[in-house]
Amino acid sequence: MSTPILMGARRDFHRDLRSRLWSRRAGVPSNSDKDNRTSVRIGLALAEAVGVSLDRKRLSGSAAGTEFERRTKDFLVATFPRLEHLRPGVWRIKAGAAISQFEQYAHLDALEHASRENAELAAALGSDYTIKPDIIVTREAEPDERINRTDAFVDEESARFTPLRSRNSDLEILHASVSCKWTIRSDRTQNSRAEALNLLRNRKGRAPHIAVVTAEPLPSRLASIAIGTGDIDCTYHVALHELRAVVQDGDWGDAEEMLAIMIDGKRLRDISDLPLDLAI
Repeated sequence: MSTPILMGARRDFHRDLRSRLWSRRAGVPSNSDKDNRTSVRIGLALAEAVGVSLDRKRLSGSAAGTEFERRTKDFLVATFPRLEHLRPGVWRIKAGAAISQFEQYAHLDALEHASRENAELAAALGSDYTIKPDIIVTREAEPDERINRTDAFVDEESARFTPLRSRNSDLEILHASVSCKWTIRSDRTQNSRAEALNLLRNRKGRAPHIAVVTAEPLPSRLASIAIGTGDIDCTYHVALHELRAVVQDGDWGDAEEMLAIMIDGKRLRDISDLPLDLAI
């Protein structure tokens, strides 16, 4: 029997991470904090569970972040478009695009232009609204021919403002924002939450899906981004099934209970859940 698409893509995702990013050296995995003994121990057990064996120098923080974004994007490109039967539409998955290019946030271009011309306005508004998420998923507006394909659904007098109709707007709709964090530190947590709040507060129209993807092995640090409501929809771990098995098999204090709280509370999921969640 052939391998299901999601499991095959997940396996390929892990293979790419092992070949490019996920390694260990001097007994410290590249996604662990070398100064935290529990992080190293759980990280080593997780590395063994996913087949990480390469001994090499870890990438710098910025290089690791860029590589992780690239591999996560590849995973989404390999999976989400295959769900067109569940979520019809013309979809694009991109990296590093400013949100002002898209329908819900196009007005931010005018704000940025105005603030460049007016120092007092710039001081009042700041500049943190012009963000570029790590990965975005967008949907093209639909022509009337497609909308009316099975029935005469719209005409000259109806639906004159909805951005899903291309005659009303030629801008793509921001469907999802995915923040990629190879590891989690307090500053990176705040960065993800700040981006999420920006997307929620500055939109005109529906909010996009807001997700975080990480390879952080320490449950307490996962909790710093996964616990809570109101900004991030959900956090996705690159190897949650393997991490859960590692934590259940070891003596890690309250780590098992903390991980269970995040999973049972629907705040932490596996990377294989992300494509289907984006199809909701």
